[in-house]
Amino acid sequence: MQDWTLRKTHQSDSGEVRWDVLGDEGADPVVLLHGTPFSSYVWRGVARALAATHRVYVWDMPGYGTSEMSDGQDVSLAAQGKVFTGLLEFWGLDEPSVVAHDFGGAVALRAHLLHGARYRRLALVDPVALAPWGSPFFRLVGANAEVFEQLPPALHGALVREYVTSASHRGLHPAALDALVSPWLGDAGQPAFYRQIAQAGQRYTDEVQGRYGELSLPVLICWGAEDTWIPQAKGHELADLVPGSRLHLIEGAGHLVQEDAPAELTAALLGHLS
Repeated sequence: MQDWTLRKTHQSDSGEVRWDVLGDEGADPVVLLHGTPFSSYVWRGVARALAATHRVYVWDMPGYGTSEMSDGQDVSLAAQGKVFTGLLEFWGLDEPSVVAHDFGGAVALRAHLLHGARYRRLALVDPVALAPWGSPFFRLVGANAEVFEQLPPALHGALVREYVTSASHRGLHPAALDALVSPWLGDAGQPAFYRQIAQAGQRYTDEVQGRYGELSLPVLICWGAEDTWIPQAKGHELADLVPGSRLHLIEGAGHLVQEDAPAELTAALLGHLS
């Protein structure tokens, strides 16, 4: 599998953020946002492909991937929206294109609608955007995070592997699965996994859902046709709420479209970004 290392750091209000940038300095900027419980690693192939024609910014949200994980850390959607807005200022990006997956979709929408972040174009990939959301497992863990944090490491690791695996329709390469699971293991990773679930809440999308009609930029909505985490019906519902948006279904892909159908997703994104 491809190596993926974020070489740069930025200090945010929610802890140190690891980030990196690919592509020519003068190219049009595009920023990629990952979802939960993932990291920028899911974008590795798409990012490298987009970097042939764009300046591509990638980052791990605080509490995810290789970014800081710590006790008492605020990793909520409210915090991540502010972190992302600050990152855009730090990078000096006034109006980049933005591509956001899952939980990252909610982060991008909150940054734009609540914090004034400006985008040239927006692509949402199976985003967390509409009520109701949260699987029975997600709700169970969120209500009992302190209990789950105490699971024996081997049992916790098996739980995370099964959960991440279920995001793919076609099945994950063993090396990719290891890379996605490994940040959530160990003394810092295990509590961080349950922390981010405990702090997730539908109220953060409820705050912006009524404002999707205000979106006045080109919006592409990509959806894995076989997504069992957020069914494609939510994609149709979201497209109806966002003026002028276009829904693109990707056959044979589950929630992790980047892993199931990277070529198809990249082609759709390139068409939108150009």
